[in-house]
Amino acid sequence: MARVHIALVVTSALALRVPLRTPMRRIRQSPLRATNDYLASISAPEPPAAAKPRALDENSISGDTFLGAFYKFTRPHTIRGTMLAAFAGVVKAIGDAGGLQKCWSWGLVPRALAGLIALLCGNAFIVGINQLYDVDVDQINKPFLPIAAGELSPKRAKLILTACALIGPSVVFALYPPLIVSLYLFGTFIGTAYSVPPFRLKSRGPIFAGLAIACCRGFLLNFGVYYAVLEALKVPFKWSPGVAFMARFMTAFAGVIAVTKDLPDIAGDLATGVPTLATKFGVGRVAAGATFALLVNYGTAIAQGLFGPFKRLPMVGGHALLAGFLLRNYRRYRQVGAEDPDAVKGYYKSIWDNFYLEYLLYCFI
Repeated sequence: MARVHIALVVTSALALRVPLRTPMRRIRQSPLRATNDYLASISAPEPPAAAKPRALDENSISGDTFLGAFYKFTRPHTIRGTMLAAFAGVVKAIGDAGGLQKCWSWGLVPRALAGLIALLCGNAFIVGINQLYDVDVDQINKPFLPIAAGELSPKRAKLILTACALIGPSVVFALYPPLIVSLYLFGTFIGTAYSVPPFRLKSRGPIFAGLAIACCRGFLLNFGVYYAVLEALKVPFKWSPGVAFMARFMTAFAGVIAVTKDLPDIAGDLATGVPTLATKFGVGRVAAGATFALLVNYGTAIAQGLFGPFKRLPMVGGHALLAGFLLRNYRRYRQVGAEDPDAVKGYYKSIWDNFYLEYLLYCFI
């Protein structure tokens, strides 16, 4: 296992040495009319000078400026998702193991906090290395991100990523069983392959990109946390109905997030040749398909609540309520306009809100 750990560190180091601006193929197909309308609404002949990245004088950066850039570099909405997944997984595992009175020990708290740090390091590494390799596209799609905005130099970003690549695996290797170590390293590898050549799964089509995100955020995270908690409590693992449901449900949900995350980014994806469902079918159609897929996901959850060994109120009522939230937000988005940039961003944000709420619901099913 030590060899696997060393291999991951070496792979991470090589990834950080690859040139930041990698050539991409342009999409040869003509974009849909809806996509053209969308691009027209957000494009300008020449971006203002203030919006262009500026050269950094690293010695002149204040502590507050660096902390703000670091905060944005970690992509806070993904950090929230990881923390909620960890919290929900711990609560569910303790409940399945007999409850707090039977399982609680203050000696487990340091181990739990160390595990959370490892998860956050893995999260920061995956989203951070994506920013290193997507500078060109981020200057169009997400100019507020610190590297694209010139608030964080690539050199400092690499130092942050190196620290994450060392701390996260080291903590997991020291405290957790071989299966958790393997899952952690595999998830980090998949997250790296999503952005880094020669794999660069995000440029190989929406299927590969979607599978990578669904695997990491849907299955590995939820299963791994639950298994690690049971192992710490010295309780044998078994597939409980709740864990099996959550692994399936959140894998499907993460797959939808993998598709909808490209909706606000269509301008940069078209300009740099990143193939997504949005560039192929248009923003409106993909949003409609994603909404339908999530409604099916909620429908299966409600059916499982009616006929499976679950608590009906949270399983049926809770998922019906979340489905209602989804429909309401989708209708608001359509009323404003399927190609309106602010409406698209609001719709995508609402999907993440439902994602967060699912973890809270998970604690009670």
